[in-house]
Amino acid sequence: MEDKLFRERYDAYREAVEAYLDKLFTGDVPWQELYKSMRYSLLSGGKRIRPVLTLECARLGGIRDWKYALPFACALELVHTYSLIHDDLPCMDDDALRRGKPTNHVVFGETMATLAGDALQAEAYRLIAEAPKLSKTAKLDAVWSLAWASGANGMVAGQVLDLTDFGHDRETLTTLCDRKTCFMIKAAAELGCAAANASGELTAALARYASLLGLAFQIRDDLLDVIGDEATFGKPIGSDRDEGKTTFVDLLGADGCASEVERLTDEAVAALDGIPDTAFLIELARRLTTRTK
Repeated sequence: MEDKLFRERYDAYREAVEAYLDKLFTGDVPWQELYKSMRYSLLSGGKRIRPVLTLECARLGGIRDWKYALPFACALELVHTYSLIHDDLPCMDDDALRRGKPTNHVVFGETMATLAGDALQAEAYRLIAEAPKLSKTAKLDAVWSLAWASGANGMVAGQVLDLTDFGHDRETLTTLCDRKTCFMIKAAAELGCAAANASGELTAALARYASLLGLAFQIRDDLLDVIGDEATFGKPIGSDRDEGKTTFVDLLGADGCASEVERLTDEAVAALDGIPDTAFLIELARRLTTRTK
């Protein structure tokens, strides 16, 4: 896909997501500090890969207008943001920097940061429930996918495994990363397919693409934690090593990680075989192999 066409579509998705998110939590209420804390992290930038993936999968699934899927895409981003706020807390990873800015608890305190995360998670399901252009079946499918990916068997389970020093070999580390990272990226594809009432076959193929993309993304993240530039990466380099965590770099080495990212990306692209009009997803996967943040 030509760079110009890819960038135009990505920017259109991202700008629509930013505009939708910017309208949330703006009322003049006595709990204004909560809104400020929520918006601080929600609007702090980021690549918006997950909601972009949701919107593109909705388009591929045949939705009449991809903008109809914005509530689903942004619901996922609310849950992702809540997870980052909680992940940074002193009782978790105790990080002071996220996306080049002080973390939420550094600015608003631990109590407000915790409550902001709680509120973002709950509000995500409100967005799904109130999606004006989508069917009840689509909403139910979206709730199931997001709850499964982020709950006790998904992202939260991954966080527990991370905190209990679970992953020390390739199999256990992959299990940890599947739950902490990949399930949510897979859910991004599933939510887009749900919005479009896509076929089970298409949903399965796009979910497999997203799962493989998610693991490649995590391995690239581990690599950047070693070789990245802190100003570009947006958080301290070497934080995983400082915390004594085993990463894919420890198991595979830097060159091995780069090779594994390429292999997983090739598998992700192969999962799209037979699906028309997937040039954007192929280009997205290829670009993520060389990302620097």
